[in-house]
Amino acid sequence: MNLPISSFDLAIVLLYMGAALALGMWLARGQKSAEDYFLGGRSLPWWAVLLSTVATETSTVTFLSIPGVAFVPGGDMRFLQITLGYVAGRLLTSWLLLPLYFQGEPYTSYEVLQRRFGVAMRRACSCLFLVTRNLSDGLRLYLTALVLQAALGLDLPTCVVGLAVVTIGYTFMGGVRSVIWNDCIQLVVYLVGAVAALYVIISSLPEGWPEFWRFAKAENKLQVFDFDFSLTKPTMTFWGGLVGGAFLTAATHGADQLMVQRFLAARSQTGARAALVLSGVMVMMQFALFLLIGVGLAAFYRDFPPASGETLAGDRAFADFIVHHLGVGLVGVTLAAVFAAAMSTLSSSLNSSATALVSDLWKPLRGGQMEADEELRLGRIATIGFGALQAAIALLSYFRGADASIVKQVLAIAGFATGPMLGVYILGISTRRIRQSEAMFGLIAGVSSLAALSQLEKTSFWPWEPIQWAWYAAIGAIATVSWAWGLYAISGNSKSEPSGA
Repeated sequence: MNLPISSFDLAIVLLYMGAALALGMWLARGQKSAEDYFLGGRSLPWWAVLLSTVATETSTVTFLSIPGVAFVPGGDMRFLQITLGYVAGRLLTSWLLLPLYFQGEPYTSYEVLQRRFGVAMRRACSCLFLVTRNLSDGLRLYLTALVLQAALGLDLPTCVVGLAVVTIGYTFMGGVRSVIWNDCIQLVVYLVGAVAALYVIISSLPEGWPEFWRFAKAENKLQVFDFDFSLTKPTMTFWGGLVGGAFLTAATHGADQLMVQRFLAARSQTGARAALVLSGVMVMMQFALFLLIGVGLAAFYRDFPPASGETLAGDRAFADFIVHHLGVGLVGVTLAAVFAAAMSTLSSSLNSSATALVSDLWKPLRGGQMEADEELRLGRIATIGFGALQAAIALLSYFRGADASIVKQVLAIAGFATGPMLGVYILGISTRRIRQSEAMFGLIAGVSSLAALSQLEKTSFWPWEPIQWAWYAAIGAIATVSWAWGLYAISGNSKSEPSGA
């Protein structure tokens, strides 16, 4: 088989995948309960939770696409503004939402909603999470496989199955403890790969760093701030980053099981708070690194255009550089970094989905009582099931010939659940007057409103440009709260629903 990479680079990739499986097997020792499997016995150090949080929110799509934001003509560092909102949103989440998860010993973020609204709200949000999470991560698996197909020269189904088998394997065996410790390693791997790539890019320029800075200044690629207030400007603005980013990160890190599960696995609320807040700072530095890679790629391809003569799309530039311009060894390390970014997100998705299914849906049907070994066994079966489901979605996308741009649009729609769910939490902590029925109506109407809004294009009926994606979570949360209060006003309710009803 004629691979586009060397045997040595392929060996590095395979060694990395084998190491992930071996770590999962080692960490599986001594697991006796669902709490061990789903939450690591609530005993993980804050710094491991921190690194896992950053790794989980960095998918392969992020790893390869963010450099493209600065690479394209007119691209610059303005995308970095959203990390201001990430830090602000994490600070608010650590103050308003995080303490709720340390009242009692919940397994999922949605147990908190049952205490305030009732079991129907818990089940509804858990089901919404399961559907959108597995749909979106199945599509992320497909997009990752497209990259690996180009890099390794393998057929796409083989790439999908290979990624899925390894990720399911170590998640199945070691549970969240394996997920988090593998995340820590994966974060180091992909940051080393990114730093190495930036070094090679700069070193390849005829004059090195001086040429890099001259090019960046001449092309205005170092601009960070844009203080225009606009909901429709396609590039990031300060207000979109600060306000939209704050709502987005409060939704993903305060109301979504994927991230909340990490904080529940921490030894203490103090440790969870440190991991949550510092992850925002770390993501800011990480995004700065990725954007600098994009600027460097723009300078590099100006001096050394692709041999094919084609103009590289933004999200293809970094992948092209990895395969064609890194030296032997570095190609393997950087491709392992691509694997790492994918596996960290997918493994977290599998474990959090299994936790939500068992804790929010199956166990309550059994009256809340299950034997420890039965709960553990069901969690492992669910992990395999969700892994197979995501692989099936990826393969279906391939066999139906799904275009990458269409898949990314579906990914955006699948992410609409987080903003409206944040709206439910806002209702829960801000008032006792809204009952489960109003909150449920607000959730459904919020998701529907956001999905409809995203499909609007500039026409005679809608004379504005489409809403910029950074505002989606804020709009979804505000819409949910508004619809709930609207129903409350119409129905004339004045009594709050009993807690846990």
